[in-house]
Amino acid sequence: MKNYYVYILASKRNGTLYIGMTNSITRRTHEHKTEFYDGFTKRYSVKRLVYYERHPSPASALKRERQMKKWNRAWKLRLIEEMNPEWEDLALEWMEGD
Repeated sequence: MKNYYVYILASKRNGTLYIGMTNSITRRTHEHKTEFYDGFTKRYSVKRLVYYERHPSPASALKRERQMKKWNRAWKLRLIEEMNPEWEDLALEWMEGD
């Protein structure tokens, strides 16, 4: 069974936020960190993975991503701080081997 992920990246604690969806959180995080694509995350240096959640299907992940993008900023910050109160980069352990 394949997993799908909705994730939030931040430029720093309480900084610029980016919400995305992927079927490979490690690959996608690596792409953001290495600025593989031009775009919002590269322009605003949004590279710190501060939140993610797994979904069983692309449809459920896409629905959740769209829902979260409509939220106000306070709700997004609360969600991050419930899972990751120190705003640590959750991808650092995955990136150590790179």
